[in-house]
Amino acid sequence: MCTSYAQEKYTVSGHIKNKSSGEELIGATVKTQVNGEFVGAVANNYGFYSLTLPKGVYTLTYSFVGFSPFTKEIELNGSQKIDIELEESNTLKEVTVTSEAGNNNITDTEMSVQKLSISEIRKMPALMGEVDIIKAIQLLPGVSTVGEGGSGFYVRGGSVDQNLILLDEANVYNASHLMGFFSVFNPDVVKEVELYKGGIPAQYGGRLSSVLDIRMRDGNMKQFEMVGGIGTISSRLSLGGPIVKDKGSVIVSGRRTYADIFLPLSKNEDIQNSKLHFYDLNLKANYKLNDNNRIYLSGYLGRDVLGIDELFEMNWGNGTVSARWNHVFTDKLFMNITTTFSNYDYFLGEPTGPDAYEWTSNIKDYYFKTDLSYYINPNHTLKFGGMTSFHQIDPGKAKGVGESVLDQFLVPNTNALEHAGYISHKIKIGKRFTSIYGVRASVFQNIGSTTYYSYDENYAVADTHNIGKGEIYNTYWGLEPRVGMTYIINESSSVKASYNRTRQYIHLASNSTASSPLDIWFPSSPNVKPQIADQVAIGYFQNFKRDMFQASVELYYKQMKNAIDFEDHAVLLLNPYLEGELRYGRAFAYGSEFLIKKTKGNFSGWISYTLSRTQKKIDGINNNELYFARYDKTHDVSVVLSYELGKCWTFSTNFTYSTGAAITMPIGKMEYMGMTVPIYSVRNGKRMPDYHRFDLAVAFRPRKNADRRWKSEWVVSVYNVYNRANPYTINFVEDEANPSQTKAEMLYLFGIVPAITYNFNF
Repeated sequence: MCTSYAQEKYTVSGHIKNKSSGEELIGATVKTQVNGEFVGAVANNYGFYSLTLPKGVYTLTYSFVGFSPFTKEIELNGSQKIDIELEESNTLKEVTVTSEAGNNNITDTEMSVQKLSISEIRKMPALMGEVDIIKAIQLLPGVSTVGEGGSGFYVRGGSVDQNLILLDEANVYNASHLMGFFSVFNPDVVKEVELYKGGIPAQYGGRLSSVLDIRMRDGNMKQFEMVGGIGTISSRLSLGGPIVKDKGSVIVSGRRTYADIFLPLSKNEDIQNSKLHFYDLNLKANYKLNDNNRIYLSGYLGRDVLGIDELFEMNWGNGTVSARWNHVFTDKLFMNITTTFSNYDYFLGEPTGPDAYEWTSNIKDYYFKTDLSYYINPNHTLKFGGMTSFHQIDPGKAKGVGESVLDQFLVPNTNALEHAGYISHKIKIGKRFTSIYGVRASVFQNIGSTTYYSYDENYAVADTHNIGKGEIYNTYWGLEPRVGMTYIINESSSVKASYNRTRQYIHLASNSTASSPLDIWFPSSPNVKPQIADQVAIGYFQNFKRDMFQASVELYYKQMKNAIDFEDHAVLLLNPYLEGELRYGRAFAYGSEFLIKKTKGNFSGWISYTLSRTQKKIDGINNNELYFARYDKTHDVSVVLSYELGKCWTFSTNFTYSTGAAITMPIGKMEYMGMTVPIYSVRNGKRMPDYHRFDLAVAFRPRKNADRRWKSEWVVSVYNVYNRANPYTINFVEDEANPSQTKAEMLYLFGIVPAITYNFNF
């Protein structure tokens, strides 16, 4: 009904929301036709959309997966603001599809991006019945883990610290509970999970390998709600509702384990007086000041507590606070201002006796950023902004307490400023080609007060430098170009390619393959250059049977400069000369990722396979020759399936298989001056046994749920169904029967682990 784009144009904009709760729908779409060609817009992370069209009459279709499409006729003879509320679909077929609708995987410019809905994650069998976002992420192509139960994850050859983990835009430095067996993210308050493995947008920076962006729910703006569950080892409860109906809402959530409740039943007095639990607290509030302004405040506090009577105490945890302001300048210009605070700290100690001590460490971030989106027209979108942050790192301090004979020991604090600005442009050329390109410029500055050391060619301390408060004594800066391209072959297939450079200024000191509460973060400095990664990727995407099946293959190559590793037998904890333990070089990662996914109908899920290689070449390690990274895995397979039987039953399974992690093993012994000395393989030259596991879960929802607000379900899960003894660690000890020989002792954590959980919402 419209003429060409050369005529007068106007903009229709607004927010797309959930009708039942009032929450914005991230990624909802609005589409229409112009001269027989479909054009449209996608709602941003705050549900805002903007679509510029020639003057005329249009039929707009608003849609989001799991919701009934809404169609609206408009006569566009001036810019209009239209807020839309979509209604959740009641049909089983629509509810069970995944978070990607139609052929978005074909047409989207982004590649190497994985999105998971909470409904998908909830279906997966879980360790001890604890639904876990990080465990779900580990089942995606290109993502791996090296140990049983660990919550650390490795993306395309990057280490654990090379993942930027954000909760409502605040950094989370340690995302694990109970030494890595569970993650800190309560699924009842999570709204959106998005993982970037490559083609990372210019607004993200500070890490080399990936971005895990987790958004909390805003809360119900229509009515009071209650969500919770009672499980095998923990229970959780979330309460939320409107502050003022249709203008603001609040949600409060808590989760706690209760293993410690049963400790007093032990016959051992030390165990009776011990502590063992973790807890999470989440809070989020938002308020709509007017049509153009909305504010958000969210926070997280989580802690693990471990204690053995009067013998030992340990606790660690995260805290984050995020404050955001959305402002709509015009129907084309949207702004979000964010300020965040994040803290990770740990404490351990021995409370009594001559060796009584307290040991503490923490890292704090203060962060401010501005992001703007300018929706020029359906073919052009501009995003730009900037950020600044202050990093405050206390690597560790220990002191004697009470009657202890121990002295105080301090590792100097380190402080740093980090700044960045970015701009990116998304452009559509014709019907088939779309590109998004941009650049990020980052600056990193070390600032006093602190003490740092210079080292000679043998890594011995050569000089000591005392820096005054507020003095900037070192600066790094660099450009990080990003580009992605999509060529649509037809409605069901496309080819995509991407390149991105990333820079990392904050690093993790860890000699273990799994994330540990005692891991130490340290900044780039005059001795430690920032790590730099260049990654290229190309992929082919194909849908079948009207988008019921999605298939893809992606190839990637990543090269990392100034890669960091540690010398043999490095001392990391409470070491003021930590930088003298570091060695530098290059790292290489390349591989292919295959994914086939069924997104519609009663039967859904995916099968993924990753073939990859990760190697390092570090000066002074392994005779300067290439060696495998600890987290290198040649083969990695995941199968995630679920089946809806009527409206009452859901059956789901996981199967995972991977090549064993690379380790350094003793391969012999020699006698030297009367002592037996082990001879080791080359660095990471041997392999742990292959890892594989099968899990099963069944969920039952009573029929009476359909007729009342109180809805519930029972979930029975079995972790490691066939009782595979997957190695957690392998230790090498002297064989008592033959002292001249060494034998391997494997420790594994879990056999078959059944669990039952009762979930409810009101």
